[in-house]
Amino acid sequence: MMPLHHLVFADHPMRAEDVEGRVAVPFRPQVPMLDNCPVRKWFFLSGAIIAEVTGTLALKGALDSPALYFLVALSYAAAFVFLSLTLRVGMPLGIAYGIWGAAGVALTAVCSLIIFAEPLTPVMITGIVFVMAGVILVEAGNRDDDEHLAAPDLPAVEQGDAVEPGDES
Repeated sequence: MMPLHHLVFADHPMRAEDVEGRVAVPFRPQVPMLDNCPVRKWFFLSGAIIAEVTGTLALKGALDSPALYFLVALSYAAAFVFLSLTLRVGMPLGIAYGIWGAAGVALTAVCSLIIFAEPLTPVMITGIVFVMAGVILVEAGNRDDDEHLAAPDLPAVEQGDAVEPGDES
């Protein structure tokens, strides 16, 4: 059981603990410097991508220098923290994970070419392009769904035109 000083009280459908008609829910800290920033989801997602690529590259480097395993663990932990923040500020999971995965694959391939002199063949480049195209299509599909879910414009109702419930005739 979480101590009460870690809880805030609010009306919530999933009741954790009832206290005088209020429900205890875990406290979710806000990030004040980014509260009104419209690009915060992209900021967090970029952090997740950079951290994941760093961890993956450090994993390769740790084969020769085991001290880098600490950087691997730290980077992967940071990647998941940033990804969870991305989801918390409202980016859909399918979009966030798709972009995270595709960008991670592309950046890891390019960085491993630069850092470790690993090959990047035309077939690999084509595969990366297809993965990126797939993510773009998923994002475009998400925007189409958002437009369908938007409330339709309803005609204005005059005050005398209101219909009482049960009087639809």
